[in-house]
Amino acid sequence: MKNAIKAVVNEVSTVLSNVNIHEALSLSIHLSKAKRIFICGEGRSGLMGKVFAMRLMHGGFHVYVIGETITPSIKSGDLLITISGSGSTGSLLQFAKKAKEVGAKNFLVTTNRDSKISQICDGVLVIPAATKFRLSNEPETIQPLGNQFDQSVHLLLDAILIFTLSNSGNTNEMMTRRHANLE
Repeated sequence: MKNAIKAVVNEVSTVLSNVNIHEALSLSIHLSKAKRIFICGEGRSGLMGKVFAMRLMHGGFHVYVIGETITPSIKSGDLLITISGSGSTGSLLQFAKKAKEVGAKNFLVTTNRDSKISQICDGVLVIPAATKFRLSNEPETIQPLGNQFDQSVHLLLDAILIFTLSNSGNTNEMMTRRHANLE
């Protein structure tokens, strides 16, 4: 068991150490400038998106998750963050096209810089992790499917938010007060 835990930690540490800092900074700037933030992803990437959306809400951002019943229409000045390991998921591509059509900014979190969605985005954050496709340029992993990507997305987006909030005056107490109290 210890070896499996150590291997997973080492894998994610290696992935995160290979992230392009300029791309991470670009996402932070996009977050700071957006009127409202919309998050989308499918499967586990979508779940990571919901986790990130919750933290953004704690940080005082106006954030919505695509597919929820209360999500309003996206408009100019808003930011759509798409999370997709392949960067080519059909439904997510349609969302990105719609966001672009109305003048919203698009940002993609992916492993694939040359994907279909990246071609219409204002920014791309490449997470050099293994996906379920096990492409030749992806790192080795002991984990199944896209686990390495999902874990890296979670930790990296948390780190980007911590950086973004570092000069905002938000305190842990303020974020705690925004946390759900109907639980």
